[in-house]
Amino acid sequence: MSRYYLAVDIGASSGRHILAHREGGRMVLEEIYRFPNGMTNQDGSLVWDVDRLFEEIKAGMRQCATLGKIPESMGIDTWAVDYVLLDRDGRRLGPAYAYRDDRTADMDREVYRCMREEELYGVTGIQKQNFNTIYQLMAVKQQHPEYLEQAAKLLMIPDYFHYLLTGVAATEYTNATTTQLVSPITKTWDMNLIRTLGYPTGIFQNILLPGSELGHLTESIQEEVGYDCKVVLPATHDTASAVMAVPSNKEDTLYISSGTWSLMGTEIMTANCSPESRELNLTNEGGYDYRFRYLKNIMGLWMIQSVKKEIGQDMDFGTICAMAAREDIVSLVDCNDSRFLAPENMTLEVQNACRESGQQVPEGIAQVAAVIYNSLAECYRKTVEEIEHMTGKTYDRLYIVGGGAKADYLNRITARATGRTVCAGPTEATAVGNVAAQMIAFREFQSLHDARVCIYHSCQMEIFEP
Repeated sequence: MSRYYLAVDIGASSGRHILAHREGGRMVLEEIYRFPNGMTNQDGSLVWDVDRLFEEIKAGMRQCATLGKIPESMGIDTWAVDYVLLDRDGRRLGPAYAYRDDRTADMDREVYRCMREEELYGVTGIQKQNFNTIYQLMAVKQQHPEYLEQAAKLLMIPDYFHYLLTGVAATEYTNATTTQLVSPITKTWDMNLIRTLGYPTGIFQNILLPGSELGHLTESIQEEVGYDCKVVLPATHDTASAVMAVPSNKEDTLYISSGTWSLMGTEIMTANCSPESRELNLTNEGGYDYRFRYLKNIMGLWMIQSVKKEIGQDMDFGTICAMAAREDIVSLVDCNDSRFLAPENMTLEVQNACRESGQQVPEGIAQVAAVIYNSLAECYRKTVEEIEHMTGKTYDRLYIVGGGAKADYLNRITARATGRTVCAGPTEATAVGNVAAQMIAFREFQSLHDARVCIYHSCQMEIFEP
């Protein structure tokens, strides 16, 4: 009889419940529930509706009982950096702010009054992004100090959901590192840094590794969903889970976790916190088993997703890709420019960027998409060179996992731009990595290497030659 494991994978635009089991040496996935997600505007701030999301989590869990496929364990992954603050009675203080909210504007300057930017990178190894938790907390300190005064716990978004399921408050390692408050040496909260910034040290919970058993469902949750199971922490940062699913047996592997963001990097065992690494804006985020995901955050398919909503609502992404492939426009934009983080209109922003740089201004969905895809490929090319320079290694293959693995045109021009063979798949990498951590915990796999071998034989990959 099959043993099932449930991955709840929540992204910025949607969430899904995926059941996994092993069969004939392969990992078999079954999507059983899907629901929408998105930022909402609350009193002028962009926030997440975490109450609704938790109801969706439980609804998908109930579907397991309906199907008669009760999981051995379950775990939740989401995006990084966002969090909730809880008071001593477990009540939320303020909304669950979304990282694209503009409240962190100029908060970097407030942080650097406490510690110089160069020194901050040296002690954390995390690239500067104005939405990192370190800057979000400075916004709270400046704008709502009463929240920090009343707070008893800070929980990242997936930690909060796990807390509601089990009653156990803990912080998972991979997501904790994205706060820019964790030491890459001790692998735990940097309390000296936290005190220097004036944040209360008591709100930070114990850090646990992916694969840790958090506990069982509370009795009330058992009654709601119709069964009990263990909650086992996956790599709760969705990118960390996706990287676990990179189907390569080699130690030195170059990857892109391609979705709303494009996270391009490799795995290293010791963080590189050098000034040169900081200048290149590379980051050392935590990975499974204390690996480091040495990578760069690139704006990614968020730009295409936004343009589709604006001028291509009736088209699917495959059609948009095919249309873009037929265009010969050569204009490029800097995908990492902050102007593309949360513009009122992405299409106009891309057009304005081309106009300001004296390039051909794209018109219509095909040309705008072509500019974005080609700009992403060019950004990937530069990042390959930077990572090879910093690691002293060369990579002949580039693994693309996640939803972007289906972007045929982007994958083709990425192979051409980087001069590397592109291996695309699995598309469900985050869910695959989520359940892989659970399966390792239950000894279905002996190690991450064993899991990746199984993933390699379980997924279909498309190969794109330069």
